[in-house]
Amino acid sequence: MVGTAARKLPVLFVHDAAIDDFIATMLLVSMPHVDLKGIVITDADCVPQPGIDGASRLNQFIGRPDIPLALSESKGWNPFPWPYREDCIKFDELKIRAPYRSTVPTPPPSGNKLIAALLEQAVKTGNKLVVLLTTGFTPLTDVLRARPELTAGIGQLVWMGGAINVPGNLDPSTIPKIVANPHAEWNVFWDPFAAQDGLNMLSGIHDFPLDITNTCPISKDFMAKLKAQGSQFTFSQLAYDAYSLVSAEPFYDMWDVCATVFLARPDLYAPPQKMNLGVVQWGYEQGWLKSTKDAKNTQNAYLSFKNLNGFYDYVASTLARSA
Repeated sequence: MVGTAARKLPVLFVHDAAIDDFIATMLLVSMPHVDLKGIVITDADCVPQPGIDGASRLNQFIGRPDIPLALSESKGWNPFPWPYREDCIKFDELKIRAPYRSTVPTPPPSGNKLIAALLEQAVKTGNKLVVLLTTGFTPLTDVLRARPELTAGIGQLVWMGGAINVPGNLDPSTIPKIVANPHAEWNVFWDPFAAQDGLNMLSGIHDFPLDITNTCPISKDFMAKLKAQGSQFTFSQLAYDAYSLVSAEPFYDMWDVCATVFLARPDLYAPPQKMNLGVVQWGYEQGWLKSTKDAKNTQNAYLSFKNLNGFYDYVASTLARSA
């Protein structure tokens, strides 16, 4: 999966403007073997306008205003709670980013068109994309349902989603108890139908569920390292400021960074379990990603780290840089 100096790994990043997604963006542009072809923001765990404006300002902060940026038109089934979604607004207000202004036009460019265009290019050139998906499947499956031939442009799909052998993360204090089942994870629950479509369309998905992301919280030692580096490196300072907004929340883990680091350091993860996965579509357990005999494809579920300390070290050392 790792690219070479002669041929970088072409990556399309589809996310929903959560704070962890912005840290993941900084990691991607710091990976020498990655060619970040485009970023698509999804109206899921964010507020769309400040979400894409924040992404635009981040691209300028990291010295990469050239990266194509667009907003998906896709909508999910179960909306994220507003208190979660406002994190992108807090991120956008960080003082370290005050000098930068969003260059996103009104209305924003179409995320569906950007996904289709990049997949078209991948099919035409044979240089298949790695799709890093840290939100629901909907932005991708909406495009592939309309144009199934574009599936051939995907070489690898790396996804953060689901909870397989651990409880989900629906909080009955933020959504009605009648739907807050104990099994579903938000990226699946947001649109369980699209998640099932994605599993049907693609095999060999590299899935990073809560089973593994639960083990990588925003630790005090990690934050201390970022803070110490912040006096010298702007990436570290921004990461520290951003994670400080949520590090006190006991449920907040490095979900999307966990999936992102795999693109550079697959050796840090225990071998995946080959699993036939499906999604509960209806009823109280809607959004539960589980093993099923009826699955069309076999997927790769990463449930644990082989070197968790190495994971933290990689993230901190990679963020020890400035634009």
